[in-house]
Amino acid sequence: MEIWINPACSKCRGAVSLLDAEGADYTVRRYLEDVPSAAEIQDVLDRLGLEPWDITRMQEAAAKELGLKEWPRDAGSRERWVTALSEHPKLIQRPIITADDGTAVVARSEEAVRDALGR
Repeated sequence: MEIWINPACSKCRGAVSLLDAEGADYTVRRYLEDVPSAAEIQDVLDRLGLEPWDITRMQEAAAKELGLKEWPRDAGSRERWVTALSEHPKLIQRPIITADDGTAVVARSEEAVRDALGR
């Protein structure tokens, strides 16, 4: 499994600590440094079963600068949202764990991390 983290994020640090405590085999991706491509974001969205606006941190300065609150949330706008996430990775909700079974989870709670561990 892989976990996308921002080391400055307490939820990310908590998720990594739990993975370590459970002896999980995983790799860390510091997604602000190793920025995911639009295709990788699309893949993670498919695994999550979510839309790009569902994993967008709307309170970030970049979201406000881009005016994301006014962007349409429909199939025709999906690519535009994915591009914004790849160009502004701070907008991506974190942490995200991609599980070995091909699924993914936004691991902001201990329950979500445990769910990923059980896959």
